[in-house]
Amino acid sequence: MTRTLLSTERAQQAVGRLAWAAAWAGLVLGQLHALARHNTVDGRGDLRQPLTRWWSDPARQLLRPLLDWADPDTVYLTYGKIWLPVFLAFTLCAVVVYRRRRPTGWERLVWRVVLAGYALGCAAVLADYWTQWTSYSRLADAYFAVLTVPSLLVMLLGGTVLGVTLLVRGYRPLLPALLLAAQVPLAVGILAFTSMGSAALPTMFAFAVLGRRLALGQPVAGAVRPAAAPRAASPATPRVPSP
Repeated sequence: MTRTLLSTERAQQAVGRLAWAAAWAGLVLGQLHALARHNTVDGRGDLRQPLTRWWSDPARQLLRPLLDWADPDTVYLTYGKIWLPVFLAFTLCAVVVYRRRRPTGWERLVWRVVLAGYALGCAAVLADYWTQWTSYSRLADAYFAVLTVPSLLVMLLGGTVLGVTLLVRGYRPLLPALLLAAQVPLAVGILAFTSMGSAALPTMFAFAVLGRRLALGQPVAGAVRPAAAPRAASPATPRVPSP
């Protein structure tokens, strides 16, 4: 069904626009979600990080009306619902890029693992935020262990391998491949400032860049470095007898 829905140029351009908009929404609203987390009992531990406390304390004071309209858990779970459309957007964009690129061999295997990780990430944010509304479910820890942690590992590690593979193969445009390849150090830096959801920002913006190209009708399949063609044996030069 997904193959049929994404088969037309118009549908793929719409996916590209969605991925571009969703990445920026995730960047902005994701920080509001992080601030909401810092007001919860579990999230107060994040404030032990000096960089997190440096921006979170004044931001929560400034944005108090957006954070105290209900109890902290309700606010946190409500803002967390933004992650499902964001994850769906970059996952659909990744599927479109994969189909246009038509990779083979090792790269095809890596793409399939990464796409499975993105799909698992969608399931994780669905379970984390759309099955919990005003308080945490008894299954919250199970969701985290079975869905969130595996999906995050596949996204970070599998995405890194994909980015490196694309760089080796001379993929263009260069920026998405660099963002994917540098996901782990970028995620470590991001987590020093904000919450776990924002660790996916490099992935979001890698496919946001490609999504914008899709929306503008520009190529996204990139370059595949061709295998070196065997050198044809030069025909033997006949000897000309000396006079």
